[in-house]
Amino acid sequence: MKLERDFYERNDVVKIAQDLLGKTLVTSLNGQYTAGKITELEAYAGRDDKACHANDGLRTKRTEAMYWQGGTAYVYLCYGIHHLFNVVTNREGLADAVLIRAIEPLEGLELMQARRKKPKPDKTLSSGPGTLSAALGINTQQHYGLDLLGDTIWIEDAPAVRKSDRVVSTRIGVEYAEEDALKPWRFYLKDTKWVSKKLKEDKVM
Repeated sequence: MKLERDFYERNDVVKIAQDLLGKTLVTSLNGQYTAGKITELEAYAGRDDKACHANDGLRTKRTEAMYWQGGTAYVYLCYGIHHLFNVVTNREGLADAVLIRAIEPLEGLELMQARRKKPKPDKTLSSGPGTLSAALGINTQQHYGLDLLGDTIWIEDAPAVRKSDRVVSTRIGVEYAEEDALKPWRFYLKDTKWVSKKLKEDKVM
């Protein structure tokens, strides 16, 4: 069952991130269907979070979609190469988002391999925010601002992940955020190889 608007419009982006773990991210592009279990993600808040693109009301052409209603896709280009897929949360105008960092392939494995030009489905196929977007066919040009309640990209419900099966750590690559770089807002599934990176300070919740 597809997640509904009220799932995304809650006001606690960290709780939403935790709840998104284990859910199924799906794309249906030109009749080609792929799906994967969300295994790793990070929360970003539009207020009091220097790691967030829209911190304290920063509004640019790139970040505009972050201010739309919860359940919107915010896809941006990183280093001019990687398309990173985020789920906008909270009410319109508040700019919270969850960056999806890794998935475990569930359906359309051969298509994912073809998109990534990988002969074998090892963890590098979709472990990392840029690689998972490539595997699922997500890009900024076609999917920026897309409604995740539509029929192109959506997230399906799955059984809740137990707290004891979640690992928490600081976010990756946000050293510029000063004290906010220390926020424990990255989460991943404990017993999976489909994780982009494991840090020494990681701990089971």
